[in-house]
Amino acid sequence: MQTVKKKTIMPNVDLTCITTDKFKAGYITINFISPLSKATAAKNALLFRVLRRGTLNYPDMESISARLDSLYGASIEAINRKKGEAQCVGLAADLIDDSFVPVGENILENTIALMGEMILAPVTHGGLLTAEYVESEKANLIDSIKSQKNDKINYAVDLMIRSMCQDEAYSVPRLGTESSVSQITPQSLTKHYKELIAGSKVEIIYVGSGSLSRVEAALLNALSALPRRNEATLVTTDIVLTPKKPGNEVTDRMDVNQGKLTIGYRLGKSMLSPNYAALSVFNAVFGGAVTSKLFMNVREKLSLCYYASSIIEKHKGIMIVYSGVDFGNFAKALDEITRQLDAVKSGEITDWELDSAKKSVVTSLKSRLDSASGLEDIYFDNAVADIAVSPEELAVLAGAVTAQEVSAIASNVELDTIHYLTEKGDDQK
Repeated sequence: MQTVKKKTIMPNVDLTCITTDKFKAGYITINFISPLSKATAAKNALLFRVLRRGTLNYPDMESISARLDSLYGASIEAINRKKGEAQCVGLAADLIDDSFVPVGENILENTIALMGEMILAPVTHGGLLTAEYVESEKANLIDSIKSQKNDKINYAVDLMIRSMCQDEAYSVPRLGTESSVSQITPQSLTKHYKELIAGSKVEIIYVGSGSLSRVEAALLNALSALPRRNEATLVTTDIVLTPKKPGNEVTDRMDVNQGKLTIGYRLGKSMLSPNYAALSVFNAVFGGAVTSKLFMNVREKLSLCYYASSIIEKHKGIMIVYSGVDFGNFAKALDEITRQLDAVKSGEITDWELDSAKKSVVTSLKSRLDSASGLEDIYFDNAVADIAVSPEELAVLAGAVTAQEVSAIASNVELDTIHYLTEKGDDQK
């Protein structure tokens, strides 16, 4: 049995409590939501890595680890998510459900108390966040930024987004940049810390067997000292309906064995009153499933790509096609991807394609419901996007989507940017 309740427990602090006996472990996230910007992205990315390092009562990793061990191996980690033009940072805790430990252990309350201490009572020196921890985590964050180049698929997508949305906040990477991280000092991070916890909207998502009243009481006790302004910093996403430079082509070169063709589209008027179920099915028909047109035709039938898929960023209103291509096949692959999108626009969707796409969407939703973290991600995503439809309701709606609805969404899709990641010295497309 599962119940979902949402309540404002403090000014600009909302709790979504998903009470379920489905899992042996509980999961809770405390998320501070702020506008994505070049000025603060790196500080946001760094802050909770530093706060995780030590508190007044547990001033180092050794003592924190010992405390977590005493909570039957609970874990608390820093999180950093990009949802449209919102950057969502905070802490996530994975903890054993109280029904599996002796009565009176109160794992939920004690874990939330430790999270609250990390947020509100970090170890400091001279009133500043500890310089040793700041410098150590700066080095770790820079390593994380550098390592992104090793994942060529996602790196190519990031490069395309930076070109497509170069004048929009969405182009800002959620980890910040190496240069912006290197400029952070204990003084600047401490100042940002105070501003963030006081002025941000806070979304808390809990998944586990605890009741709303129990989780609320634990949070109010742990976060009683959380500074709150009457109004939180307004966070919105600029949804651009039409391409700024239709068909803009960008080429980047590096040592790669395989070309990466990445294409950015604007979803257009479909975002004025978005039908998220139909958007999901459209994506599955076009390129988001193994039965999609891109997979079945561009990859399997014509062998123009090693892989070809599409994803939709519903917060920002864009669709991205990413593919792996031989260097000499860029033009052919682009033409065929365009032809497959045109086919969806003109309604060339078989019953098998539509039914398979709907099944894929429903299966994907249900698989995310099979883990506490997957369930949390769905409800957090909905909270940021202000979507009131539950995942179960969305699955039902997806099952009822028609070919006409899919075609109508496709008809509003417009090409924005084409990005080629190719080998050094290569001039072919």
